[in-house]
Amino acid sequence: MEIRTFAPPEVRPVLQLKAIPQLKAQSEIAVVGAGAFGGWTALHLLRQGYRVTLIDAFGPGNSRASSGDETRVIRSTYGANETYFDLNRRALQLWQENQERWGKKLFHRTGVLWLCYHEQMPFIEATMPFMAKHGLAYEYLSADEAAYRYPLINFTDLHHAVFDADAGYLMAREGCRAVAEAFIEEGGRYIQAQAAPMSVNHNQLAGIKLSNGSTVQAQAYVWACGAWLGYLFPEILGKVITATRQEVYYFGVPENSSEAWEQLPVWIDWDNGDEFFYGIPGSRHRGFKVAYDKRGEEVHPTHMERQPTPSLIEKSRLFLAHRFPGMAHAPLAEARVCQYENSPDGNFILDRHPEAENCWFLGGGSGHGYKHGPAIGEWAAQIITGKKPLAALFSLARPAIAQV
Repeated sequence: MEIRTFAPPEVRPVLQLKAIPQLKAQSEIAVVGAGAFGGWTALHLLRQGYRVTLIDAFGPGNSRASSGDETRVIRSTYGANETYFDLNRRALQLWQENQERWGKKLFHRTGVLWLCYHEQMPFIEATMPFMAKHGLAYEYLSADEAAYRYPLINFTDLHHAVFDADAGYLMAREGCRAVAEAFIEEGGRYIQAQAAPMSVNHNQLAGIKLSNGSTVQAQAYVWACGAWLGYLFPEILGKVITATRQEVYYFGVPENSSEAWEQLPVWIDWDNGDEFFYGIPGSRHRGFKVAYDKRGEEVHPTHMERQPTPSLIEKSRLFLAHRFPGMAHAPLAEARVCQYENSPDGNFILDRHPEAENCWFLGGGSGHGYKHGPAIGEWAAQIITGKKPLAALFSLARPAIAQV
């Protein structure tokens, strides 16, 4: 779960292409990747009246995907970056609208509790004007007040806590499956196969070659395949997209007080540094989820072994015993090894192939993309079809990428 300030970059054009042409209704569009970005983009395109084919190698919410695992945090706190704040507000609205439409509980409004070591927390404070703009507010709790409200948490080394009541967590792989099922039910075409780009001729991608021997032709192609983007387009994205190993653990809560532990809010234990712990206590009875958020080694998302690291488990146990004393001897019920799909600056990527005007890249989730899925999918659908201009923040021309 990435935490950065995400300052909007200065943009330097790398290659000028023609203006984005508007795609006519009923045009064919192929989307590769049924994760948070690809699935929602395909669904929005379909609802706009396009004929859409969604392709995924291993299936929506699969165990190798960055959008897999049980849960993801959804929070509005993004420092001084209003773009991500607004994107999150729209995403939250779309999560709620669609879960009602489908009759599936995907968003759990538990709130997010920030555990703060210092009096000043610039990352949180910089978001306050955007909260006020939307009629929202954080709740400030002194260490004593927080300890009274949350007696299961040790606040002795903390200065205060900040509670974001409008936040919570999302069902991750379940959400991917729900989007894919809705896409199919509403008339979309889904193919499970490995996809590879065909040749580029006259500024156009010729099509997609599938592992089943068939090909897919369309007026536009969207590659939203996460950590695989750099392998499919090595000359363009090989050094831009990197996959890093990330581990999460599910500890068993005490049997005599399981409900109390599951009713805690999502929590983030952060001292303004480059690494921190966060957790999702409920996780739909999966266990007390704990994650150590520091970039691991670079990995290949298809071939890496997904065995947990004993030293990281021990580090998490020591943290757990300190911050949540009642979990000091909790057994490890389950461990998951996932990956972050990182861009150089942590910002998303939504731009065209520099040599193919009908080919789009959508990725760079960087550990904070899942929550934004419905909104970034809506945004991508509008840009790809020529209804909205490219966003500088997500451009391949931004310095952080141009200098790679």
